[in-house]
Amino acid sequence: MAAVAPAADAAAAPASVPAAAPTLTPSAPAPAPVVAASAGGAAPGAAAPVAALPAPPPPPLSAVLGGPFPGGRVVRLHPVVLASIVDSFERRNEGAARVIGTLLGMVDKHSVEVTNCFSVPHNESEDEVAVDMEFAKNMYELHKKVSPSEIILGWYATGHDITEHSVLIHEYYSREAHSPIHLTVDTSLQNGRMSIKAYVSAPMGVPGKTMGVMFTPLTVKYIYYDTERIGVDLIMKTCFSPNRVIGLSSDLQQVGSASARIQDTLGMVLQYAEDVLSGKVSADNTVGRFLMDLINQVPKISPEDFETMLNSNINDLLMVTYLANLTQSQIALNEKLLSL
Repeated sequence: MAAVAPAADAAAAPASVPAAAPTLTPSAPAPAPVVAASAGGAAPGAAAPVAALPAPPPPPLSAVLGGPFPGGRVVRLHPVVLASIVDSFERRNEGAARVIGTLLGMVDKHSVEVTNCFSVPHNESEDEVAVDMEFAKNMYELHKKVSPSEIILGWYATGHDITEHSVLIHEYYSREAHSPIHLTVDTSLQNGRMSIKAYVSAPMGVPGKTMGVMFTPLTVKYIYYDTERIGVDLIMKTCFSPNRVIGLSSDLQQVGSASARIQDTLGMVLQYAEDVLSGKVSADNTVGRFLMDLINQVPKISPEDFETMLNSNINDLLMVTYLANLTQSQIALNEKLLSL
């Protein structure tokens, strides 16, 4: 179910914004209160009423929900983003209940890909929330120098629910990105797991009267680059270590473990093919197409030529290693002679 929360004035997002009554003018009549409801719904009278300003008529739903979600409404998340969020939560200031930050990434025709993030300092209490907007802008300018293709996609917050303060922070990011996403990471590990959810907001209510914001959930998928896969595999190995500590493997050990995995996978494929041919397992056309693509990608080469090519590459590698060690020795010797 979508989470519903009160809207804030679109023009009000200073460094310190009251959460209960955002920038109400004395001359404006106070509209009917809006009650914030959580994703699971709330009992009547369970939440405190919050005043909201009258808002102009909402834009068409297609314009609000279209944005960067034209196909599938999928958010693809990289492991480095989760690691950065958890690290910022562990390093949070004393007494801080949660941390927030900016999500960076790219948008394609079918999904939003979150590739990076950074935390933003903020102070939060029952009455107000203060966010260092200048810090967020400076950090984004620095990130653009390193990764010009990354844009602001939205923001994240630790916790398992959307609060009234989240609406005020979301108003700021609505001016920085079109239809920003809001990512929540449950670092409290409720139900024994880290729940990760993504939302996109849409206005709701009566035009010209009290308006609210509805957070609609999105589909979250996890992807990784090859370099990230190495780190993820190493982190997963700590689950089987009693003290949660594991050392880095050497290059030769990594090659050996990768070769063992390939050998096990080939054994599974061969067993599946034999079971299909013998009639023990019904054939699956999808698996057959994958196997055909895999076979077509393997170059046709005789064993003798392959062995010759492998030995030649090994000799080249050993020669480069020898020259690198020789150069390192020459540099060390030169430094010793200069110091005499």
